[in-house]
Amino acid sequence: MFSLNRALQKLSIVELSKLQKINVRFKAKIVDLPQIGHGVSFRRKVHFPDEYTVKPLEVTNLGGRDPKTGRVVVNGIGGGIKHKYHWIDWVRTGPKEGPPQVEKVINIIKDGCRTAHVALVAVGDRLKYILATENMKAGDLICTSCNIPRIPVRAKEGDAHPIGALPMGTQVHCIEKYPGQGGVYVHAAGSCATILRKAPNNRVIVTMPSKKEFSFPEVNMCTVGRLSNVAHADTPIGSAQKNRELGNRPRSGWWQRKTGRFGRKIRKPPPVKDINPISTPRAERVALTYTHPFVHTNQPCFHY
Repeated sequence: MFSLNRALQKLSIVELSKLQKINVRFKAKIVDLPQIGHGVSFRRKVHFPDEYTVKPLEVTNLGGRDPKTGRVVVNGIGGGIKHKYHWIDWVRTGPKEGPPQVEKVINIIKDGCRTAHVALVAVGDRLKYILATENMKAGDLICTSCNIPRIPVRAKEGDAHPIGALPMGTQVHCIEKYPGQGGVYVHAAGSCATILRKAPNNRVIVTMPSKKEFSFPEVNMCTVGRLSNVAHADTPIGSAQKNRELGNRPRSGWWQRKTGRFGRKIRKPPPVKDINPISTPRAERVALTYTHPFVHTNQPCFHY
């Protein structure tokens, strides 16, 4: 009996020693670190409804924190004036044959959640928001067509056409990455891409604002013209208080942009980037070659 009690005491002492080795400060919940980028800015979270609406949407400012874990991801974001979000209808669709679809611009609105202005457009019996061009004003009529004629279209600002229907040198924005996806490229204020030339296999080469050349299928939709609020890039912030109103927290002050006195490296431009639709591989088809019937027995097995 004494030996049994002694063994139990030794066992309890060993377990207590193991527990004492684990410090309380290291007993933390393991949380996956969020990935910076991938279309998430950690600046605001927009509460989208189930159906499209032109009503300004409610926004939750994240302040640089991950909405799931609540941990700080980006240190330079925080505060700022809270703005409501205007839901942009990125997909411009029109008839593939016959006359184009006519739309009327109702109003031009300044949106605090983006740099370019927003245009309220009436299409038939519904309203939608699109990005406004440089010279667009209320009362303008714009056209949308998905037809690619033999002769290039003489389009005006705000019209939406496939890239293959426009002449060379046309300034465009809101270019689709894949047909029917909606405008993905060129959204910033005052920016535009230029149609450079046509390539084989029904493709069009476009020079982006970064001077890189992209190759798109000619059926991808785009909007003609340069985006509004051209003076945005040349307008200084002016004061530290204005920068806080924009939702930017102060930096450390150590980083400074290099000036021209340091020189720069001359590199050749990158090759043309082809934008191709994503091809999903088909599932491999499995064919059974066994022709004899299976006989089920009471045992958990099969006899052939």
